[in-house]
Amino acid sequence: MTGHMKLPHRFPYRFPPQLPHLRQDFAASLVVFLVALPLCVGVAVASGVPAELGLLTGIVGGLVTGLLPGSSLQVSGPAAGLTVLVFEAVREYGLAVLGVIVLATGLIQLAMGALKLGRYFRAISVAVVEGMLAGIGLVLIAGQLYSVAGAQAPASGLGKIAGLPGLVADSAGSTTALASFGLGAATIAVLVLWKHLPRKVRTVPGALAAVALATLATPAFDLPVATVEVRGLLDSVQLPGLEAVGGLASVGVLGTVLAFVLIASAESLFSAAAVDRLHDGPRTEYDKELMAQGAGNTVCGLLGALPMTAVIVRSAANVQAGARTKASRVLHGVWLLLFAALLPAVLAYIPLPALAGVLVHAGWKLIPLRGIAVLWREHRGEALILVVTAVAIVAVSMFEGVLIGLALAVAKTAWEASHLKLEITDKGAGPVQAHLSGNATFLRLPKILDSLESLPQDRPVELDLSGLHHLDHACRTALENWAQRHSAAGTEPVKVTAR
Repeated sequence: MTGHMKLPHRFPYRFPPQLPHLRQDFAASLVVFLVALPLCVGVAVASGVPAELGLLTGIVGGLVTGLLPGSSLQVSGPAAGLTVLVFEAVREYGLAVLGVIVLATGLIQLAMGALKLGRYFRAISVAVVEGMLAGIGLVLIAGQLYSVAGAQAPASGLGKIAGLPGLVADSAGSTTALASFGLGAATIAVLVLWKHLPRKVRTVPGALAAVALATLATPAFDLPVATVEVRGLLDSVQLPGLEAVGGLASVGVLGTVLAFVLIASAESLFSAAAVDRLHDGPRTEYDKELMAQGAGNTVCGLLGALPMTAVIVRSAANVQAGARTKASRVLHGVWLLLFAALLPAVLAYIPLPALAGVLVHAGWKLIPLRGIAVLWREHRGEALILVVTAVAIVAVSMFEGVLIGLALAVAKTAWEASHLKLEITDKGAGPVQAHLSGNATFLRLPKILDSLESLPQDRPVELDLSGLHHLDHACRTALENWAQRHSAAGTEPVKVTAR
């Protein structure tokens, strides 16, 4: 056989495109990296742990959680919402036990995701979650104001707030404190005013710009302020030992684990719902997202790093920067890793008052002032739950405050679910007619009995229960006892009509 094989002009097979949106995702990943960098460092410093541990959590959030299914565009890392709880845990139990707490949190999240419990976190009262974030914001602001002034903050939330007047008085007489406060205040001013600058300027994230300007101003004006201590990424890793694992036998540690699970899971899944409203791409699979968060926290716990949640600030920046797939959040983890590996010495130039200013601004944004006003006009019960939850977190502690909020939400729901209407018809002659409609529960029992016992004892009564949707055992027993007492006076037996 001679001649050459003749090939078709067009090869019929086309290879599948790999990463078709790489250009958009690459650009978005750089934006998210620049947003995440100062927040990772700031959250770590505010939590009382080495700055590198915040970067480590951001890296895990990108390279581990970012690769897993769930929510394709939301970004995970250390969050300001857990700062107060982490600080209290480190102060109470030590840095070694923090890794065990985060590890246990991750394992529980994995189990809850496997059991398909993720969707049920959406049933948590929004007022409780917003109250939780508001309480965290208040404690965070109060605590970081001390760092802005270069002072040591009191331990309790109430102590932080009560000590603020003394902080102002002490700072006024100290040159060092005034320099520190001025730098922190300038950082906050940059963050507040940044959104009013031209669009081209705002391509640089506000937090990065504020911290960068403060870092340049510190040596330029020879400001006597503290800067970040650098230990190195590998030196900061602390694998949990057997002694630290034994800390799980403590009731306090277990309570902290439960608080971590509740807050981290709720914040992540509420963030996922918010991110879904920002784009038209695939919707969040809540159970898978909970497992992704659990996997990330498990790895963070093994490395002794900070806990992670999905962070709405980074996630919104990711969407607004044009991200199309999960590649953007994975790449942001790569950039954080390269920074921590190649440029760790840069951290030593960052002034602590600037990071404190970033967190004061972040704490302020956690307080839903407009949301409280709207709730007060439309749902005063929900507004009350929000405020009580926030105040309880400040006055008592994070865990107890959240429990108080949840208890109030359950009590409010139970009270509303037991709506009951009693109509009395007395025509002057013949039996008195009493008609009950709605839900008769023990919560409404005093009202029912007061009304029935006020009926004339010498008149027959017809009790119509056909309008009740629910009659619990306590109410049924109480109505039967009342009927017996009413009939014992010599009148006709109470006639009861039911469905």
